[in-house]
Amino acid sequence: MEEYIVIEHRLKNGINGNNGHGTENGQSNGKTYIIKAINFKLPSIITFSSSIDMQFDSKVLLKEDNKVYADEKPIGEVISMQLGTDPIVNTDYDIKYTGGYSKDGKIIYIDRDLPKIINVDGKEIDTIQSIARHHEVVEKWLIDDAYDYQYAHMIATKIERIYMESLGVKWEDYDNEVGKYLRQIFNKKLKKSPRSLDLSPYLAANDQDSLKEIRESLEI
Repeated sequence: MEEYIVIEHRLKNGINGNNGHGTENGQSNGKTYIIKAINFKLPSIITFSSSIDMQFDSKVLLKEDNKVYADEKPIGEVISMQLGTDPIVNTDYDIKYTGGYSKDGKIIYIDRDLPKIINVDGKEIDTIQSIARHHEVVEKWLIDDAYDYQYAHMIATKIERIYMESLGVKWEDYDNEVGKYLRQIFNKKLKKSPRSLDLSPYLAANDQDSLKEIRESLEI
């Protein structure tokens, strides 16, 4: 049994429900809703249909029968699920923002100069898990679901933080340690960038210098 947090709710074939209108949790009005929810620890994202509208930030539970529950009552069944372990991780390239993803979301890119293991307060942290699996994957899910980059990055950072805290690591200590590598990688000259790299983060930041450098270093 895993806990998920609702991030999107809308009427089936209707409008997005993030505006706060509609029924309260636990009340059915005869309509069908499509709801997305994220598990912040695995991570994973589920989409399920329900006759009950669940508001943003509500908690639901996914049980082994593939049904979704709220207040111990079944409210829907999973239509689709995406797992943080689905994409492959590639560390063969230079990635200006350290982490990124392919346009089709099947590859997560981590800069080749980022150590696979870093030490934070005497604990070894696997950066493939913390950055690739618990940040970049989630960010790409949300961007592909038409969320803007800033929101997707915020949610992905929250998931990365929850993961670190589940390991008993203080977020501030981890963030400071990772920040050293982020700055080093950002300041280095790109030599080989992947052609399939999704440029959404750079476009959202209007980072023309990075975009120019990436385009000039694309793999032949």
